[in-house]
Amino acid sequence: MMDRNTLLSLLRGEDDSLLARADQVRRTVYGQDVYIRGLIEISNFCKRNCLYCGIRAGNPNAKRYRLSPEEILLCANHGYDLGFRTVVLQGGEDPFFNETTVCKLVEDLKTAHPDRAVTLSLGEQPKSTYKAWFDAGADRYLLRHETAIPTHYAQLHPADVTLETRKDCLFALKEIGYQVGSGFMVGSPGQTLEHLAEDFAFLSELQPDMIGIGPFLPHCDTPFAAEAAGDLDLTLRTVALSRILFPHALIPATTALGTLHPKGRELGLKAGANVVMPNLSPEDARARYTLYNNKLHTGAENAEQLDLLKAQVEAAGYRIVVDRGDVKR
Repeated sequence: MMDRNTLLSLLRGEDDSLLARADQVRRTVYGQDVYIRGLIEISNFCKRNCLYCGIRAGNPNAKRYRLSPEEILLCANHGYDLGFRTVVLQGGEDPFFNETTVCKLVEDLKTAHPDRAVTLSLGEQPKSTYKAWFDAGADRYLLRHETAIPTHYAQLHPADVTLETRKDCLFALKEIGYQVGSGFMVGSPGQTLEHLAEDFAFLSELQPDMIGIGPFLPHCDTPFAAEAAGDLDLTLRTVALSRILFPHALIPATTALGTLHPKGRELGLKAGANVVMPNLSPEDARARYTLYNNKLHTGAENAEQLDLLKAQVEAAGYRIVVDRGDVKR
């Protein structure tokens, strides 16, 4: 971990070579390869009330949906036929998708295609539930910590959730044996560069296999509706620092980056990212899973248009590969 003053200097943009250095690191470890994940947004029901999130329980305008296990399997198997060797099941903390339901779903996914990696992103759960899902065949788990400052965490979340619990979940996932992903928003209300430095200090302690970073984007039906979006350049510098500090991490060029800027995905790849996650969800579900305003879900974000995504990635100087895309330790 670099010293804090150097880190803050890089976050401020005082080194014009930062992004190029990050790209060189990713090419040294992963070459030109970009891994694809097929994202299935399984439900926008959520028991949580996080202040920044469009599918928060307190949003009466959210058009709720929940995919059935059969629909999820159809989407996943269609993705496998398209070339996706990792499927990501993402959703709100929906009690329907309990320990038993998800165990059966993971088992069915693995039975259909044993060479497929299964990634879950289903929020905070008891350690025993995480263990049951891992034993059923889940490979990876994504759970962003969002901010490593307790007071800032309290600004972004309701009183019934704490940063301590979030960290406990992440370390439990690592202990169980998952490939673990964490990360944070850049530009969330109240955030400072010192906060970002503390985020990197926490990641250094956690040593995650995956790091998800994207700009804060407001949603019209949340308490943060009038807040400004995160800054593109600062987000890219943060992605680049993640690559330099964690050379072997799997780092996505997020949909939020593509929403913030028309070339956001390509800029993220050039800043050190090496993963993209097109959407395999049914079309009506994609339009309803609105964590923030104007979320992209068409064009190259659409898994069925993989050729378009390949062309964009190649134009940026990289290549999509058909691979599980496990972390190189």
